[in-house]
Amino acid sequence: MRDGDLKALHAELQTALGYTFEDASLLHRALTHTSYVNELGGGEGPSQALDNERLEFLGDAVLQLAVSEWLFERFPDVSEGALTQRRAAIVNADALAEVGRTLDLGELLRVGVGEERTGGRARASNLADAVEALLGALFLDGGYQVANAAVRRVFVTRVEHVMSGPTKGPKSRLQEHMQAHHQVTPVYGLVQMTGPAHSAHFICEVHIPGIVSARGEGGSKKDAEKAAAQRALDELKLN
Repeated sequence: MRDGDLKALHAELQTALGYTFEDASLLHRALTHTSYVNELGGGEGPSQALDNERLEFLGDAVLQLAVSEWLFERFPDVSEGALTQRRAAIVNADALAEVGRTLDLGELLRVGVGEERTGGRARASNLADAVEALLGALFLDGGYQVANAAVRRVFVTRVEHVMSGPTKGPKSRLQEHMQAHHQVTPVYGLVQMTGPAHSAHFICEVHIPGIVSARGEGGSKKDAEKAAAQRALDELKLN
């Protein structure tokens, strides 16, 4: 991609976030996958500080706080348990990946050659990680209020969708429907786990013979199972 095109895409992204970075290196770092850094520096020493993993760690905490504050303010009559469930639905890996697609982060990610060849730009986990890293970068560059404002800009559609939907999580809803209408209990299985222990990626499958089979992915086995259940509900048109 030509420098001019890249600068234009960076400008569009910052417009979507509602903030222009003072330290552009933070934006670049948030969009740098570890595979890119590994190919440049072997993943050793100071080069590790150039990928987005540490920003992702920080951004996850910022997102949790921003969404918690948002839901607390917006829905004063909703119980703690319901708020917790809904927050989880807003910040799960699938939701983050969808936000990443909306922001066209796949075009902007800097990935290694191998990651590029295997579809890393479109991989849901990479998009989700980049969204969290961007929030971490916004926090460092402009402070919590800037990051919080960005969350409210880019997650508004997700929040409205979740808050207008059922309070129970997808696994509970799928199980209740299956037991009530088919007298069966959904069975979940781990299909694949990749990546290092501190940043593993899981793919799980829910299988109900003769009715539905669906897969989901996430940063934990629990999140992957939830995503699989949600996709099963979508296929069955139960939302």
